[in-house]
Amino acid sequence: MQVHGEAWTLKELFVYPNEQIYWSVQIVLYPYLTGLVAGAFVLSSLYHVFGREELKPVAKFSLIFSFVLLMVAPMTLLFHLQHPERGFYIFFTPHFTSAIAAFGIVFFVYTMIVASEIWFSYRKFIVESALESALALGKAENLAGRLKGLIYRIMTIGSYDISEKALETDEKMTKILAGIGIPVACFLHGYAGFIFGSVKANALWMTPLMPIIFIMSAIVSGIALCIFTYILIMEIRLVRARKTAPPYIQKIERETDLNAIRTMAKYLVFFMIIAVTLELLDMVFHSYTAKKPWEIISTVIFDRFAFNIFGLQYGLGMLVPFILLLIPRLSIGRAFLASTLVLIGVFMMRWNVVIGGQSFSLTHAGYMNYVLPVIPHDIETFKEGLFGMILLLGSPFLLLWVYSKIFPLFPKE
Repeated sequence: MQVHGEAWTLKELFVYPNEQIYWSVQIVLYPYLTGLVAGAFVLSSLYHVFGREELKPVAKFSLIFSFVLLMVAPMTLLFHLQHPERGFYIFFTPHFTSAIAAFGIVFFVYTMIVASEIWFSYRKFIVESALESALALGKAENLAGRLKGLIYRIMTIGSYDISEKALETDEKMTKILAGIGIPVACFLHGYAGFIFGSVKANALWMTPLMPIIFIMSAIVSGIALCIFTYILIMEIRLVRARKTAPPYIQKIERETDLNAIRTMAKYLVFFMIIAVTLELLDMVFHSYTAKKPWEIISTVIFDRFAFNIFGLQYGLGMLVPFILLLIPRLSIGRAFLASTLVLIGVFMMRWNVVIGGQSFSLTHAGYMNYVLPVIPHDIETFKEGLFGMILLLGSPFLLLWVYSKIFPLFPKE
C-alpha cells in the first residue's frame, strides 16, 4: 500500500524513510481560501462599521462573497482527509485542547455571524420579495418561480415588519454584527497561522509572527479578490447589455463604480505595505537568530525557492501591483491587472510557507521536492492534484452566481 504523500514527493540526499510532503496543494488552498473569507468580510465592514460611503456599491457584494468563500474553505480539509466522513466530529466533540477542534467552534460562530448579518442587510428585500411572490402565487409560470417565492417566505422567519423603526433596527444589528465579526474573522484566519507557527519541529514555521502575517496577507488577498470579481462581473454585464440592446441605443455606459475601485485600491496598498513589512521582518528575524537549522533553511529561501519567493511572491505579486496601484489616475484595466497579480502573489506566499516548510528534511542534510499531480490516476491524486485545486478554486464563483439569483449583489439606484 502506498504511503500518503509518496506519489508526489521526490527525495534528495539524506532524508528519513518516513518523511514525505504530507501537506499538499489542498493545505495550500486552505489558508488561501480562509484568508479570502476574512479579507472580503473586512472590506464589507469598512462600510457597515466605519461608514466609508465610497464602498457602499460593493459592501453587500463582499459580504455575500465572504459567506460563499466560507462555505468552500473547509472543503479543502475534507479533500485532504483520508476519512472525510469523520470531519463533522469536531462540531459534536468541542474542546480547546486541539487547534482543529477549536476551529470547528470558531467556524460555526463565524458562520452564524455572517449569515445573520446577511439576513439583517437583506431583510427588507426578502420581505418585499416574499409578499410579491405571495400575491403572484396563482400566476407563477414555472416551478422555479414558485420555489424562489417559497425560499423568500421561509427566509422571512415570520417577520414582515418593514416600518422605518424596524429598518433602523436592522441597520443597527448589521453594524453590531459587522463589528463583532471583524475580530472573529481575523481569529478564524489567524488560527491557521497559529497551527503553522506552533509546529516546534519546523524551524521555518515556528515564529510568533506567523498568525499576524497570515491575517495581514488575508486582508490583502480578500480585497484583491473583491476588486477582481467586481470588475469581472461588471464587464460581463456590460458585454451582455450591449449584445441584447435594441439597435436604436447607440451607447451603453459601464456600471462599474471607479470611485469604489480606487478606494479599495487604497486600502489594498495600505495592507500590502503592512504584510510585506511583517514577512520581511520574519525573514530578518530567522537570519539574525541563525539557529542550527538556518543553514538548510537559507538554502531553501535563497536557492531552491528563490524564484518562487523573490520572483513570483514579492516581485510579480507585490512590487509590480504596488507600482500599478500607485500610478495616478487608476484605471479599471490597471486595477484588474494589479488585483490579479496580488492574488497570485498571496497564493505563492501560501505555497512557499506550506510546501517550502516541508521541503527540507529533519536530518538537515536532505531535501524533498513536491510534484503537483496533473493527470490523476486514482482518487487521491485527483483530490491532491491540479484538477482538485481547479475544482475548489472555481466553486466560490459558481456559488456566488447561485446566491446572486436570490440576493442582489449590487444596490440599485
